[in-house]
Amino acid sequence: MLRQQSRRLQAFPSIMERIMEILWYIPTHGDSRYLGAEEGARTANFEYNQQIAIAADNLGYYGVLIPSGRSCEDPWIVASSLISSTRNLRFLVALRPGLMQAALAARMTATLDRLSQGRLLINLVAGGDPEELAGDGLFLDHAQRYALSAEFVDAWDEILRASHVEGSVNFQGEFFSIEGGKLLFPPVQQPRPPLYFGGSSAPAHDLAARSVDAYLTWGEPPAAVAEKIADVKARAAQYGRTLRFGVRLHVIVRETEEEAWHAAEQLISRLDDAAVKDALSTFERMDSVGQQRMLQLRKGAGRAREDLEVSPNLWAGVGLKRGGAGTALVGNPDQIEARLREYQALGVDSFVLSGYPHLEEAYRFAELLFPRFGIGPRGVLPGRKITGPFGSIAATAKTSSAAAPSAV
Repeated sequence: MLRQQSRRLQAFPSIMERIMEILWYIPTHGDSRYLGAEEGARTANFEYNQQIAIAADNLGYYGVLIPSGRSCEDPWIVASSLISSTRNLRFLVALRPGLMQAALAARMTATLDRLSQGRLLINLVAGGDPEELAGDGLFLDHAQRYALSAEFVDAWDEILRASHVEGSVNFQGEFFSIEGGKLLFPPVQQPRPPLYFGGSSAPAHDLAARSVDAYLTWGEPPAAVAEKIADVKARAAQYGRTLRFGVRLHVIVRETEEEAWHAAEQLISRLDDAAVKDALSTFERMDSVGQQRMLQLRKGAGRAREDLEVSPNLWAGVGLKRGGAGTALVGNPDQIEARLREYQALGVDSFVLSGYPHLEEAYRFAELLFPRFGIGPRGVLPGRKITGPFGSIAATAKTSSAAAPSAV
């Protein structure tokens, strides 16, 4: 089904007509107005996660990424807790090969997809921090983890596909052995929920080419993203497959460019040199090629715009403290749209976005950018925009006389 969708997208003659999926982010590790500071920090409890999920659902976001790792709450439990609070929002949830059995992962996938009525997306995460993985009981090097991940996906996929015909699976591999594996309750989506995956090494690109539905990259300059897409496409062609592509980015959008860059500077204004040095030492020990590419983007050791703007409107300041996706698009709505369209022209149709703090920025991005992409809030009839004067309700042809008294 996804490959058919991919072919349909490629048939459109103009990027302006191409479907764009925009996902937001649930910060289960906590949220803040300032990177690396307790000032303005928020605990990401259930109520706060729920607020963001409801906002994203109502605003029209395609879904939300729920992060994975020891600094985060468990993504499967978080997603399950948010099902009843949302109607259309999809949940991009991590599968961690090596931390769970493929057969159990298939059962979890089918259950969450059924309970959410087909709103599950799967994010395959091979891991990139040997120290964290050791704490989780996984002692494999980079190459072994990708071999494990490839085998995991094969077994997981076979079990899910067989569940639709009440079949069972026998699987024998280097890492997994399964005899008579089956699911009594298949997933809603046919043949299974879409599989997303990101990685920058050659083994990662080969895994994407042979096994996944959508390849994700962190926000690198367009030329670098184009190289990645070309390599994955070429590898996929050898397997007779086509993929979709996505980019993971932070966003800082304001009505003027000056306001946006001021907001970017404010985001890192509480970072001291010790915090940046500590983060750098953590990132350098990782064997993730993607993380090393993030580190290499910075042009200098400073924090000025000229040190951190690595491509027009692409700012590496988030990566001074945050691991993983370390770049943000910074600018006014015209600039942000232009940069997203630039990625879209390369073949990207999924954007996984975030901004600090995540509740307010979910609204800001949607209000300033969604109309440009033909995305509207849920529950609004086409062609109708009903908003009242703020601070009071006036009687109009669209409101009843009973609503005429002012409401402060």
